[in-house]
Amino acid sequence: MVALAAAVGAAGLCAGGVAANQAAPSVYQRQPEGPGAGAAEAPTDTSTEAPTDAPAAAPATAAVEDAAAQAERIVVSSLGVIARAPSFAVKIRQKARVGDRVLVGTGRYLQSGEGEEQRFRFDSTLTCDSETFEFTEVSDGLFCWTHRHNGEEPPSLQRIDVRRVRSKLLDLKAPDAADGASYLGGLQRMIRLMRHWFRFTKATPIDLDGQPVWVVEGGWHAAFIPIVLPQLKAKAATPGGIGPADMPDGMPWQVLLSIGRSDLIPRRIEWLAIPGTRPVADGPLETIAVLDLYDAEINGPVDATAFFYQPATEGLIDVTEMYVTTLGLMR
Repeated sequence: MVALAAAVGAAGLCAGGVAANQAAPSVYQRQPEGPGAGAAEAPTDTSTEAPTDAPAAAPATAAVEDAAAQAERIVVSSLGVIARAPSFAVKIRQKARVGDRVLVGTGRYLQSGEGEEQRFRFDSTLTCDSETFEFTEVSDGLFCWTHRHNGEEPPSLQRIDVRRVRSKLLDLKAPDAADGASYLGGLQRMIRLMRHWFRFTKATPIDLDGQPVWVVEGGWHAAFIPIVLPQLKAKAATPGGIGPADMPDGMPWQVLLSIGRSDLIPRRIEWLAIPGTRPVADGPLETIAVLDLYDAEINGPVDATAFFYQPATEGLIDVTEMYVTTLGLMR
Protein backbone atom coordinates (compact mmCIF):
# COMPACT_ATOMS: atom_id res chain seq x y z
CA MET A 1 0.00 0.00 0.00
CA VAL A 2 2.77 2.44 0.83
CA ALA A 3 4.37 2.38 -2.60
CA LEU A 4 1.07 2.95 -4.35
CA ALA A 5 -0.08 5.62 -1.95
CA ALA A 6 3.16 7.46 -2.61
CA ALA A 7 2.53 7.15 -6.35
CA VAL A 8 -0.79 8.95 -6.10
CA GLY A 9 0.33 11.32 -3.36
CA ALA A 10 -1.98 9.73 -0.82
CA ALA A 11 -1.40 7.93 2.41
CA GLY A 12 2.14 6.71 1.82
CA LEU A 13 3.28 9.41 4.21
CA CYS A 14 0.18 9.17 6.36
CA ALA A 15 -0.19 5.42 6.76
CA GLY A 16 3.35 4.09 6.71
CA GLY A 17 2.06 0.62 5.94
CA VAL A 18 -0.14 0.24 9.04
CA ALA A 19 -2.44 -2.76 8.65
CA ALA A 20 -6.18 -2.14 8.51
CA ASN A 21 -8.41 -4.50 10.46
CA GLN A 22 -11.83 -2.95 10.79
CA ALA A 23 -14.12 -0.36 9.30
CA ALA A 24 -13.75 3.19 10.53
CA PRO A 25 -15.66 6.46 10.27
CA SER A 26 -14.27 9.28 8.19
CA VAL A 27 -11.39 11.36 9.46
CA TYR A 28 -13.22 14.64 9.03
CA GLN A 29 -16.96 15.03 8.56
CA ARG A 30 -17.22 17.65 5.85
CA GLN A 31 -19.50 20.56 6.68
CA PRO A 32 -22.37 21.47 4.36
CA GLU A 33 -20.96 23.65 1.64
CA GLY A 34 -22.64 26.27 -0.47
CA PRO A 35 -21.33 28.60 -3.13
CA GLY A 36 -19.00 31.18 -1.62
CA ALA A 37 -19.65 34.85 -2.00
CA GLY A 38 -17.62 36.79 -4.51
CA ALA A 39 -16.43 33.78 -6.51
CA ALA A 40 -13.55 34.65 -8.79
CA GLU A 41 -13.38 33.54 -12.37
CA ALA A 42 -11.32 30.40 -13.02
CA PRO A 43 -8.07 30.84 -14.94
CA THR A 44 -8.66 30.78 -18.68
CA ASP A 45 -6.55 29.13 -21.34
CA THR A 46 -7.60 30.07 -24.84
CA SER A 47 -5.09 27.62 -26.34
CA THR A 48 -7.46 24.77 -25.44
CA GLU A 49 -10.54 26.29 -27.02
CA ALA A 50 -12.09 24.49 -29.97
CA PRO A 51 -11.80 26.10 -33.44
CA THR A 52 -14.79 28.19 -34.46
CA ASP A 53 -15.63 25.85 -37.33
CA ALA A 54 -15.69 22.75 -35.12
CA PRO A 55 -19.05 20.92 -34.92
CA ALA A 56 -21.09 21.87 -31.89
CA ALA A 57 -21.22 19.30 -29.10
CA ALA A 58 -24.45 18.27 -27.44
CA PRO A 59 -25.28 20.79 -24.66
CA ALA A 60 -24.89 18.28 -21.81
CA THR A 61 -21.62 16.92 -23.18
CA ALA A 62 -20.27 20.41 -23.76
CA ALA A 63 -21.13 21.41 -20.18
CA VAL A 64 -19.27 18.40 -18.78
CA GLU A 65 -16.25 19.07 -20.99
CA ASP A 66 -16.22 22.75 -20.02
CA ALA A 67 -16.39 21.86 -16.31
CA ALA A 68 -13.51 19.40 -16.66
CA ALA A 69 -11.44 21.89 -18.66
CA GLN A 70 -11.99 24.54 -15.98
CA ALA A 71 -10.97 22.09 -13.22
CA GLU A 72 -7.81 21.10 -15.09
CA ARG A 73 -6.88 24.75 -15.68
CA ILE A 74 -7.20 25.53 -11.98
CA VAL A 75 -4.89 22.66 -10.99
CA VAL A 76 -2.33 23.48 -13.70
CA SER A 77 -2.38 27.15 -12.73
CA SER A 78 -1.85 26.27 -9.07
CA LEU A 79 1.17 24.15 -9.98
CA GLY A 80 2.52 27.05 -12.01
CA VAL A 81 2.19 29.46 -9.07
CA ILE A 82 4.31 27.14 -6.90
CA ALA A 83 6.84 26.26 -9.58
CA ARG A 84 7.53 29.87 -10.61
CA ALA A 85 7.64 31.39 -7.11
CA PRO A 86 11.11 32.71 -6.17
CA SER A 87 10.37 31.15 -2.77
CA PHE A 88 7.46 29.26 -1.27
CA ALA A 89 6.88 28.09 2.30
CA VAL A 90 3.86 26.42 3.86
CA LYS A 91 3.05 24.58 7.09
CA ILE A 92 1.24 21.25 7.09
CA ARG A 93 -1.28 19.43 9.29
CA GLN A 94 -2.12 15.82 8.52
CA LYS A 95 -4.69 13.32 9.66
CA ALA A 96 -5.42 9.82 8.39
CA ARG A 97 -7.31 6.75 9.49
CA VAL A 98 -6.24 3.23 8.56
CA GLY A 99 -8.45 0.54 10.07
CA ASP A 100 -8.97 1.43 13.72
CA ARG A 101 -5.85 3.58 13.95
CA VAL A 102 -5.73 7.35 13.59
CA LEU A 103 -2.52 9.09 12.61
CA VAL A 104 -2.01 12.80 13.17
CA GLY A 105 0.99 14.95 12.43
CA THR A 106 2.60 18.11 11.22
CA GLY A 107 5.17 19.14 8.68
CA ARG A 108 6.39 21.89 6.43
CA TYR A 109 7.36 22.45 2.83
CA LEU A 110 10.03 24.95 1.81
CA GLN A 111 11.17 25.83 -1.69
CA SER A 112 13.61 28.41 -3.05
CA GLY A 113 14.99 29.38 -6.44
CA GLU A 114 13.85 28.84 -9.99
CA GLY A 115 14.92 26.55 -12.81
CA GLU A 116 18.13 24.66 -12.13
CA GLU A 117 18.62 26.72 -8.97
CA GLN A 118 15.43 25.45 -7.37
CA ARG A 119 15.80 23.63 -4.03
CA PHE A 120 13.11 22.15 -1.80
CA ARG A 121 12.62 20.42 1.53
CA PHE A 122 9.58 18.47 2.71
CA ASP A 123 9.39 17.31 6.37
CA SER A 124 6.55 15.25 7.84
CA THR A 125 6.07 13.56 11.22
CA LEU A 126 3.01 11.47 12.09
CA THR A 127 2.22 9.66 15.31
CA CYS A 128 -0.12 6.80 16.11
CA ASP A 129 -0.36 5.26 19.57
CA SER A 130 3.29 4.76 20.52
CA GLU A 131 4.66 4.78 16.96
CA THR A 132 6.13 7.64 14.98
CA PHE A 133 6.46 7.88 11.21
CA GLU A 134 9.06 10.35 9.92
CA PHE A 135 9.63 11.46 6.35
CA THR A 136 12.18 13.94 5.00
CA GLU A 137 12.79 14.81 1.36
CA VAL A 138 15.50 17.30 0.38
CA SER A 139 16.74 18.42 -3.02
CA ASP A 140 20.01 20.32 -2.64
CA GLY A 141 20.57 20.82 -6.37
CA LEU A 142 22.90 17.87 -6.74
CA PHE A 143 20.93 15.06 -5.13
CA CYS A 144 17.37 14.45 -4.02
CA TRP A 145 17.45 12.64 -0.67
CA THR A 146 14.56 10.67 0.84
CA HIS A 147 14.74 9.54 4.47
CA ARG A 148 12.01 7.40 6.06
CA HIS A 149 11.69 6.00 9.56
CA ASN A 150 8.44 4.10 10.03
CA GLY A 151 7.77 2.98 13.57
CA GLU A 152 10.11 0.24 14.72
CA GLU A 153 11.38 -0.49 11.21
CA PRO A 154 15.02 0.41 10.45
CA PRO A 155 15.34 3.84 8.82
CA SER A 156 15.92 3.99 5.07
CA LEU A 157 17.85 6.55 3.02
CA GLN A 158 17.67 6.87 -0.76
CA ARG A 159 19.39 9.23 -3.15
CA ILE A 160 18.73 10.34 -6.76
CA ASP A 161 21.22 12.25 -8.92
CA VAL A 162 19.35 15.42 -9.93
CA ARG A 163 21.55 16.07 -12.98
CA ARG A 164 20.76 12.66 -14.47
CA VAL A 165 17.04 13.25 -13.99
CA ARG A 166 17.30 16.58 -15.80
CA SER A 167 19.26 14.90 -18.60
CA LYS A 168 16.57 12.24 -19.02
CA LEU A 169 13.86 14.91 -19.06
CA LEU A 170 15.73 16.72 -21.82
CA ASP A 171 15.84 13.47 -23.80
CA LEU A 172 12.09 13.13 -23.26
CA LYS A 173 11.61 16.77 -24.38
CA ALA A 174 9.85 17.65 -21.14
CA PRO A 175 8.85 21.35 -21.14
CA ASP A 176 10.02 21.74 -17.52
CA ALA A 177 13.28 19.80 -17.88
CA ALA A 178 15.36 22.76 -16.67
CA ASP A 179 14.21 22.37 -13.08
CA GLY A 180 12.49 19.00 -12.92
CA ALA A 181 11.31 19.51 -9.33
CA SER A 182 7.88 18.07 -10.12
CA TYR A 183 9.62 14.84 -11.17
CA LEU A 184 11.81 14.68 -8.06
CA GLY A 185 9.62 15.22 -5.01
CA GLY A 186 8.04 17.72 -2.67
CA LEU A 187 4.66 19.37 -3.00
CA GLN A 188 5.03 19.88 -6.74
CA ARG A 189 5.45 16.17 -7.40
CA MET A 190 2.61 15.24 -5.06
CA ILE A 191 0.14 17.41 -6.99
CA ARG A 192 1.65 16.52 -10.38
CA LEU A 193 1.22 12.80 -9.68
CA MET A 194 -2.39 13.33 -8.67
CA ARG A 195 -2.99 15.16 -11.94
CA HIS A 196 -1.29 12.32 -13.83
CA TRP A 197 -3.29 9.46 -12.29
CA PHE A 198 -6.59 11.30 -11.76
CA ARG A 199 -8.86 13.26 -14.09
CA PHE A 200 -10.41 16.39 -12.64
CA THR A 201 -14.04 16.80 -13.56
CA LYS A 202 -15.37 19.93 -11.90
CA ALA A 203 -14.52 22.84 -9.61
CA THR A 204 -16.97 24.18 -7.04
CA PRO A 205 -16.52 27.61 -5.38
CA ILE A 206 -16.96 27.46 -1.59
CA ASP A 207 -15.62 29.14 1.55
CA LEU A 208 -13.09 27.07 3.51
CA ASP A 209 -12.31 28.43 6.97
CA GLY A 210 -13.42 31.85 5.80
CA GLN A 211 -11.28 31.76 2.65
CA PRO A 212 -12.75 31.55 -0.88
CA VAL A 213 -11.49 28.41 -2.61
CA TRP A 214 -12.18 26.15 -5.54
CA VAL A 215 -12.83 22.54 -4.51
CA VAL A 216 -11.59 20.55 -7.50
CA GLU A 217 -12.83 16.95 -7.73
CA GLY A 218 -10.76 14.23 -9.31
CA GLY A 219 -11.28 10.53 -9.98
CA TRP A 220 -9.04 7.78 -11.29
CA HIS A 221 -8.33 7.54 -14.99
CA ALA A 222 -9.88 4.09 -15.46
CA ALA A 223 -7.08 2.82 -17.69
CA PHE A 224 -4.46 3.48 -15.01
CA ILE A 225 -5.96 1.46 -12.15
CA PRO A 226 -4.90 -1.96 -13.55
CA ILE A 227 -1.40 -0.56 -14.07
CA VAL A 228 -1.11 0.53 -10.47
CA LEU A 229 -3.10 -2.45 -9.13
CA PRO A 230 -2.44 -5.42 -11.43
CA GLN A 231 -4.67 -7.63 -9.26
CA LEU A 232 -7.68 -5.68 -10.57
CA LYS A 233 -6.89 -6.25 -14.26
CA ALA A 234 -9.54 -8.99 -14.61
CA LYS A 235 -12.13 -6.86 -12.82
CA ALA A 236 -11.43 -3.98 -15.20
CA ALA A 237 -12.47 -6.19 -18.12
CA THR A 238 -15.91 -6.95 -16.66
CA PRO A 239 -19.01 -4.99 -17.77
CA GLY A 240 -19.23 -3.07 -14.51
CA GLY A 241 -15.52 -2.37 -14.36
CA ILE A 242 -13.72 -1.36 -11.18
CA GLY A 243 -15.61 0.45 -8.44
CA PRO A 244 -14.55 2.07 -5.16
CA ALA A 245 -15.36 -1.11 -3.17
CA ASP A 246 -12.82 -3.02 -5.27
CA MET A 247 -9.91 -0.82 -4.17
CA PRO A 248 -7.68 -2.02 -1.30
CA ASP A 249 -8.44 -0.50 2.09
CA GLY A 250 -6.55 2.76 2.43
CA MET A 251 -6.39 3.32 -1.34
CA PRO A 252 -8.20 6.50 -2.43
CA TRP A 253 -10.96 6.45 -5.04
CA GLN A 254 -11.38 10.21 -5.26
CA VAL A 255 -9.30 13.28 -4.47
CA LEU A 256 -10.43 16.80 -3.58
CA LEU A 257 -8.08 19.77 -3.95
CA SER A 258 -9.05 23.03 -2.26
CA ILE A 259 -7.25 25.85 -4.10
CA GLY A 260 -7.43 29.55 -3.23
CA ARG A 261 -9.56 31.52 -5.67
CA SER A 262 -7.55 34.70 -5.24
CA ASP A 263 -3.99 33.32 -5.20
CA LEU A 264 -4.32 29.72 -6.55
CA ILE A 265 -2.36 28.35 -3.57
CA PRO A 266 -3.47 24.86 -2.45
CA ARG A 267 -5.14 24.90 0.96
CA ARG A 268 -6.26 21.30 1.50
CA ILE A 269 -5.94 17.87 -0.10
CA GLU A 270 -8.45 15.15 0.80
CA TRP A 271 -8.45 11.50 -0.21
CA LEU A 272 -11.78 9.65 -0.20
CA ALA A 273 -12.58 5.94 -0.27
CA ILE A 274 -14.85 3.26 1.19
CA PRO A 275 -13.03 2.22 4.37
CA GLY A 276 -13.16 -1.22 5.95
CA THR A 277 -11.78 -4.73 5.78
CA ARG A 278 -12.15 -6.23 2.30
CA PRO A 279 -14.46 -7.43 0.88
CA VAL A 280 -16.64 -4.43 1.57
CA ALA A 281 -20.09 -3.45 0.29
CA ASP A 282 -20.64 -0.45 -1.94
CA GLY A 283 -21.38 2.66 0.05
CA PRO A 284 -20.71 6.38 0.32
CA LEU A 285 -17.15 7.64 0.04
CA GLU A 286 -15.57 8.90 3.24
CA THR A 287 -12.50 11.03 3.83
CA ILE A 288 -9.64 8.72 4.81
CA ALA A 289 -6.78 11.24 4.80
CA VAL A 290 -6.45 15.03 4.92
CA LEU A 291 -3.48 17.28 4.29
CA ASP A 292 -4.05 20.89 5.39
CA LEU A 293 -1.67 23.56 4.10
CA TYR A 294 -1.67 26.84 6.02
CA ASP A 295 0.39 29.98 6.63
CA ALA A 296 1.60 29.88 3.04
CA GLU A 297 4.14 32.55 2.09
CA ILE A 298 5.38 33.40 -1.38
CA ASN A 299 8.57 35.42 -1.97
CA GLY A 300 9.44 35.51 1.71
CA PRO A 301 12.94 35.18 3.22
CA VAL A 302 14.45 31.69 3.10
CA ASP A 303 17.11 30.13 5.30
CA ALA A 304 19.43 28.52 2.75
CA THR A 305 20.78 26.10 5.37
CA ALA A 306 17.45 24.23 5.20
CA PHE A 307 18.63 22.68 1.94
CA PHE A 308 22.04 21.66 3.30
CA TYR A 309 21.73 17.92 3.88
CA GLN A 310 24.60 15.62 4.80
CA PRO A 311 23.18 12.41 6.29
CA ALA A 312 25.25 9.48 7.44
CA THR A 313 25.88 7.22 4.46
CA GLU A 314 25.25 4.01 6.38
CA GLY A 315 22.40 2.18 4.68
CA LEU A 316 22.36 4.64 1.77
CA ILE A 317 20.85 3.28 -1.45
CA ASP A 318 21.42 5.18 -4.69
CA VAL A 319 18.29 4.56 -6.78
CA THR A 320 19.24 6.88 -9.66
CA GLU A 321 19.65 4.13 -12.28
CA MET A 322 16.30 2.54 -11.54
CA TYR A 323 14.56 5.91 -11.30
CA VAL A 324 15.97 7.29 -14.56
CA THR A 325 15.31 4.03 -16.43
CA THR A 326 11.62 4.05 -15.50
CA LEU A 327 11.09 7.82 -15.72
CA GLY A 328 8.40 8.93 -18.15
CA LEU A 329 6.58 12.15 -18.92
CA MET A 330 3.65 13.18 -16.75
CA ARG A 331 0.70 15.29 -17.79
